[in-house]
Amino acid sequence: MRIAAYIHGGRAFAGLVSADSQSVQPIQLPGADPALGALPLIEALVRGEQLAAAGDAVAIADVQLTAPFPRPRRNIFCVGKNYYAHAREFAGSGFDSSAKSGGDIPAHPIIFTKVPECVVGPFDDIVMPQGVSDAIDYEAELAVVIGRGGKGIKAADAMSHVWGYTIVNDVTARDWQSRHQQWHLGKSFDTFCPIGPWVVSADECDGANTQVKCWVNGELRQDASTKDFIFDIPTLVQTISAGITLYPGDVIATGTPVGVGIGFKPPKYLRPGDTVRMEIAGIGTIENRVR
Repeated sequence: MRIAAYIHGGRAFAGLVSADSQSVQPIQLPGADPALGALPLIEALVRGEQLAAAGDAVAIADVQLTAPFPRPRRNIFCVGKNYYAHAREFAGSGFDSSAKSGGDIPAHPIIFTKVPECVVGPFDDIVMPQGVSDAIDYEAELAVVIGRGGKGIKAADAMSHVWGYTIVNDVTARDWQSRHQQWHLGKSFDTFCPIGPWVVSADECDGANTQVKCWVNGELRQDASTKDFIFDIPTLVQTISAGITLYPGDVIATGTPVGVGIGFKPPKYLRPGDTVRMEIAGIGTIENRVR
């Protein structure tokens, strides 16, 4: 199952995407706020409710896809340095305030967040903050979407709390990330979290074994399997939920593979006019222009 949030005829909708990804069937839930995107549908499905169609299917080409959760209810949970090759790449970049001698590979998950207001749609522009930073980087990531909430979730039970997956571009201002010795500010600028193109249920995508790819201006920069995670999805859910209650619609970006701009010598930062395309097998593609 694929759930998309979109604009059609000037109105916000959420609906089910066809198997061929060519159309979307609007769904109507009594009292649901369309501005919440896919969240009410996921909550209804978790409660065991049936989804009722509301009108005819519409061609995907005729709608404007928004982020599946246009304004998440709270911050996006993010994981730093969760692929072995990227952990070494970043530790050697000089921008990693978390790296210590001999500690390129973290012993425990590194968790930070991005503010909800930085979320944009799967084909919206990434806006460079003029005069603020010129060290803007891309990070292709598989994102976990929580369906059934909970606290103190054990790793063995974690996947029963995962509804599905989406794609996140964890856009980052590297100079701010280094300067402030933490990652929240440099990760949370406006437009720094493209998400989409929709949410795919866990039975349609194997989060433990799927390919994550990123192209910048047609050049393949990132190409890795989630089999290379340092910390798997159950471990991440267990770690975050140990002291924080997870809720339906919470998003956990699981980290980026090797090939980010900061890993090149010299770095290949994004520039106005660049196009960043990301693809994850079993989910789809997002593409964002930099301006």
